[in-house]
Amino acid sequence: MSFPFPWIACTILCPLAGAFWVRRASDPDRARQRSLICCGLTLLFSLLTGALFNQSQIAEAHDPWDVLSAGHHGPLFVIDAVNAPLLPLSALLFLLTVLATLRTKVRRFSFTRMLISESLLLATLSAHNPWMLVSLLVLGTVPPWAELKARRKPKNVYVLHMLLFICLLVTGQLLVDFSKGSIPSPAGVALLMIAVLVRNGCIPLHCWITDLFDHATFGTSLLYVTPMVGAYAAMRLVLPIASDWALHAIAILSLITAVYAAGMALVQSDARRFFCYVFLSHSSLVLVGLETATALGLTGGLCVWMSVGLSLTGFGLTLRSVEARTGRLSLNEYHGLYEHTPRLGALFLITGLASIGFPGTLGFVGSELLIEGAMQIHPLIVAAVVIGAALNGLAVLHAYFRVFTGTRHPATIDLRSRPAERIAVLVLAVLIIGGGLYPQAGVTSRYLAATRLMEQRSKRIGLPQKEMIHSSFLEPSEREMQIVIKSR
Repeated sequence: MSFPFPWIACTILCPLAGAFWVRRASDPDRARQRSLICCGLTLLFSLLTGALFNQSQIAEAHDPWDVLSAGHHGPLFVIDAVNAPLLPLSALLFLLTVLATLRTKVRRFSFTRMLISESLLLATLSAHNPWMLVSLLVLGTVPPWAELKARRKPKNVYVLHMLLFICLLVTGQLLVDFSKGSIPSPAGVALLMIAVLVRNGCIPLHCWITDLFDHATFGTSLLYVTPMVGAYAAMRLVLPIASDWALHAIAILSLITAVYAAGMALVQSDARRFFCYVFLSHSSLVLVGLETATALGLTGGLCVWMSVGLSLTGFGLTLRSVEARTGRLSLNEYHGLYEHTPRLGALFLITGLASIGFPGTLGFVGSELLIEGAMQIHPLIVAAVVIGAALNGLAVLHAYFRVFTGTRHPATIDLRSRPAERIAVLVLAVLIIGGGLYPQAGVTSRYLAATRLMEQRSKRIGLPQKEMIHSSFLEPSEREMQIVIKSR
């Protein structure tokens, strides 16, 4: 189906046009105000695009421009059940990050690069053609590098890992294309699999994320990793063509990363590195769900993706707000900031616990579905997921007590949270708790996306119809899914 108006193009081009408008502002405060307008319009366009798609009740929709077609591959940018909620989610994260940026940060945070990154991200999440997706993934690595260069910070670690990611991604897609019409090249699938693991930060190729948070601004680093573009690349490039061994390899490496990162988060002395490892642990769990190759596990992975994107962005924004008042935080000592910033303390705890699946939050439903899906593969996977969640919970509580309790913090200036900061994190908290109390619509949407992905995979790998009927791809049934949701 074609939209009557190019809504997808408007969503992608709005922040790009805004970048030129913001660049002309000489005053940093005015640049922030213009960025808020551009991000707000982008969010509005993305919501309209998603609403129109949901009302149409079709498999996918695209813009009515012939220039967006790519031969037999079809339109370059498509909205379907998989990415329809990802566009508003990403636009919301950018808007709230700009909203929570204080005046003390506006001179160090480049709003122009941020808007360019948003445009590239939205285009990436809308890309349907494999080579368009590969090209946008490559271009998406440029803005963080540009910031590191502009700030004269070390960039070798980031550059080496991104060059490895680009080489593996391009070479793997070339090999897959050369084997078109037959079974996809195992070497190509393996290279794409490794590229996804590099971009997602799986061990031992995870150090570029901690290095990025050490040297780039917190806002740039947060917006580069929390949309989890690596998971999206796995869904579009690897899942439809990979054999079971490749999916199981990704799941095992991701599971090891989840447990390892959770343990590392518990012993970190720097607050930014603590956040990095908490994020790595949760993003790896998303890959575990995506690669279980079952409808239930994939639904759990997609739900965890949404909850992690919301909760860890809120968690990161809260930590960023605290850093704006005190500078880089050490977790080796108590700071006692709760007396000065009680709202930030409460939001820190809410978003942190939501990320680990605390009952009553959106993460709880996703974690439960992920565990039940993993149970169909092997019970040891469930044990590892539970251990990782427990370690992350201990790490979050340890960080909370270190930052907000334990002593009285002497302050000569007002450290209370500003209205913009409270609005930004409260919006995320409302979505997290609301999604946990009323999960029906969200889980149903993610289940439809999971079945859609499984159907695409069945067609690409050439499963016979008889085999599809008995495959775990189509389990559980819709009735079973409703029982699972209501039982929560």
